[in-house]
Parts: sequence; structure tokens; C-alpha cells
Amino acid sequence: MAVSIDKNLLENVNEPNIKAINYAIRELQERQKRLNKLADYYNGKQDVNNHKFDNSKVKSANIMINHAKYITDMNVGFMTGNPVKYTADKDKSIDDVLDVLKDADIHKHDIELEKDLSVFGYGYELLYLKETEPEATIDEAGNEKLTPNTELKIEVIDPRAAIVVTDDTVEHEPLFAVFVQPKKNLEGRTNGYSITVYMPERIVEFRTEMSMELSDNDAIVYDGENLFNAVPLIEYRNNEERQGDFEQLISLIDAYNLLQTDRISDKEAFVDAILVTFGFSLAEDDDDLKVLKNGVLNAPSREDGADISWLTKSFDETQVNLLSQSIENDIHKISYVPNMNDEKFMGNVSGEAMKFKLFGLENLLSIKKRYFFDGLRRRLKMVQTIVNIKGGNDDVSGCDIDLTPNIPVNLSDVVNNIKNADGVIPRKITYGWLPQVDDPQEIVEEMDQQDAENIRKNQQALRQTPDRLEWEESQDDQSEDDKEKQQDDDHSKRTR
Repeated sequence: MAVSIDKNLLENVNEPNIKAINYAIRELQERQKRLNKLADYYNGKQDVNNHKFDNSKVKSANIMINHAKYITDMNVGFMTGNPVKYTADKDKSIDDVLDVLKDADIHKHDIELEKDLSVFGYGYELLYLKETEPEATIDEAGNEKLTPNTELKIEVIDPRAAIVVTDDTVEHEPLFAVFVQPKKNLEGRTNGYSITVYMPERIVEFRTEMSMELSDNDAIVYDGENLFNAVPLIEYRNNEERQGDFEQLISLIDAYNLLQTDRISDKEAFVDAILVTFGFSLAEDDDDLKVLKNGVLNAPSREDGADISWLTKSFDETQVNLLSQSIENDIHKISYVPNMNDEKFMGNVSGEAMKFKLFGLENLLSIKKRYFFDGLRRRLKMVQTIVNIKGGNDDVSGCDIDLTPNIPVNLSDVVNNIKNADGVIPRKITYGWLPQVDDPQEIVEEMDQQDAENIRKNQQALRQTPDRLEWEESQDDQSEDDKEKQQDDDHSKRTR
């Protein structure tokens, strides 16, 4: 999550300011507790694991149903199950930019990024240039020389290790970013930190000996030019508040897990109930106590006032089950993530009914997409910068970004809607309703080719029919001529 400061305090944004950097690092440290808790809940390290059952003989069951992981995984699948689509503006090209994104396996990268957004409420990605094998070229004199070559890389950065500092204007333009990495020795102990500062035109890496914060005496291990001409650490937001998808549900998640834990523990305590005797007693060395373990007990008759029973807690299983269902329903209602195992989501549900069941989820995804696209546009501009430095001529301005949520779709309804809209709505729009379609224009062109092919075949069939008739007529005419000729020959012979 970015922190804002007055730009005038830096004097030169491309000169490392130790005080400003340390301020950013302290802000990063203050967020560790919240971020670690969210990460723990996703990974199953939840408060219920520390719950103790108030029974000396029965241990707490500590049942953990990981709704946090379910909510995040479902949202990540809904949001990034289908790849993001990029369409260049009219008369502009983004082919080289798309090639870079393809080489970076950007779809897999977006899935990892969306997971951070869902868990922490915000995420970071770092763009950098990695040196590769030099390229052999021939100069004007015909001599071979090796030219340095680089590859553009895009990686997801843990929000617990990075922070972006912006100005305090309404635009919140990034001033610099800090990436902190602990360094460990061969014994596994932390041995100082690597602190990399990304500025618009410069990248500087410091190495501390002990503390995470910088001092004037800390060594600079790298100082290089930033070819992106912008801070290459991009912040993505999950929503305006930068909250995770399950962050507001932690109390409900804890309540559900605690209820299920006590439910199982009570069952175990019920089995391990206390035996109560009336009118007689059992000594520890009594033979009756020994045979009791085998399920047999010799006791005085009830007529003598003797009796025996189990002392157990009574609980209403029906009420407990209703409470459990109520909490779980609240979790799905507040998160907008439906319970896909619910009987209401059976395969025979119509497409229109499914829309209403997923209405809340679609609204959530529409909000998440708007904030996600803000980061994608910054990414496109930075990739364009590097592509054009290498000789490209791409222009991402006006580029259309689209993302189709990966939610169940009734394909027959979609096809029928496209048919009904034909002639009313342009096909380039209606074909975009189809799932798994990256470029509707390609579908339009393929359909035009298919229509042209059908017309050609029909015309060919029509041409073949008259030709056949003409051939048959010519055969008939030839037969009549032969008959007349044969009749003339016969007449000539008779005359002779």
C-alpha cells in the first residue's frame, strides 16, 4: 500500500533520500502484523488452532474450515481464469508489446498477482531488464562483434517486502519505491538487508550490516540507469480501501470454526461421560471396577435403592446445526462468493436463473476489474518504452483492455441472443458475448469467409445444372442428325 509525502521534501527524485527511504521502511514494518495475519488465515494458521477445551480429559478438536482460502481461490478463478484481452486502438500497433507479455507467460503472472490482491488487498509487480546471451552482429568493416542483449522480465513481489511512495497530490504519482530483502548467512540467521530503491531514472541497491533502516555508512552495491523512465514497481489495488476479500469476514470465520470445534469436542466429551452410582459405591480396588471396563457391572437391586446412570451434558443438535448454517450463509452473503456445493447450483439451473444467483459476484468482479486495469495500463506503458527503445513502433494509448469473468455461462442462451441481435447490433459486438473469444473481429472475418465460401459453392452448383442440360440437349440433337442421315442412306440404296 502506497504512502504519500510532499514531493518538495525530496528536492531531487532521482537522488536517494535516506530519511525518506527510512520513513517508507518504517511504514512497511507497521503493516507487517496485518499482512502476516491475512497470510496466516489463507494458509490455515487461524485462531481456532490455539483454542483450548475446558475439560481435563478431552482435548480440543480444533476444527478449521478454511473459508478464507475458499473465498480467495474462487475469486482468483472467477477473475483471472480467462486471460486478459488487449486490443490496439485504430491504426495503432501493439504487436511487440503483446509478444513480450506472451513470452513472460503473463496469464500465469496475473493469477499470482490476483491472489495477492485477494489476500492482502493490494499487490506489487516489478519490471526489470535481465541480461541474456550477447547477440553476434557484423559491423561495417565485416568484423563480428558481440552486442549486449537484455530480456524484459515481470515478477510478482510480496507486499510484505515492498512499498511505493507517491506524492500527496490528488493524482498520487509514484516518486520512488523500496524493496527490502533479508540476507541470511549459512547458519540461517539474518545477516543484514538488501534495500533496493527504484527511482524514475535511477536504481540504487544498498546493503546494511544489521538494521533494516539505512545509514550514511551503508554500502551501495549497485547504481544503474532506469530505462523505464518511471518507477518500475507497480501497485495494484483490490478496491478503494485496499482490503482483502475475506478481511472483513475474519470474525465470522472464527465463529464458524469455534462452533464446529466445540461441537466435535462435545461429542467426544459425551462419549467419555461420567458414571454415577446411587445407593452404592465402587472402590478403586473393587472387582466390580475391573469388570466395568468389560461392560459388565454387578450392582444391588433397585428395590434396595440402588441405581446407576451416565452424567452427560445435554445439547440440541438441531439448534447447533441451524446456527452453523446461519454463520456459513453469512460468510457467503458478505463475501459475494456463492457456495458452489449448494444444491441451488445444480446443473439444470437455467442461464437466466444463474445470472441472478451470481449477480452479487459479478458486481464484485466489475469493481475489482476497474482497479486491476489501472495497474495494467501502467504496465503497458512501461513495456512499450522498452519495446520502442529496441526499435519497435508500438503505441498502447487508447488500447482496449477486456476481461471476461470465468463464471458459468449457458452457451445456448448466448448463441440465441446473438441470432436475435443479428441485424440490430453489429456482429463485432455480439460475437464478443461468446466466452473464450479474444478478438471478435477475427470471428467476424471467419464468418465472412464462411459466407463467401457458401455463396461460391451455391453458384458452382447452379452453373453445373445448366451445363448438364446443355450437354444432354446436344446429345439428343446429335442422335436426331444420325437418324436423318441413316434414313437418307437407306433411301439412296433403294433408289439404286
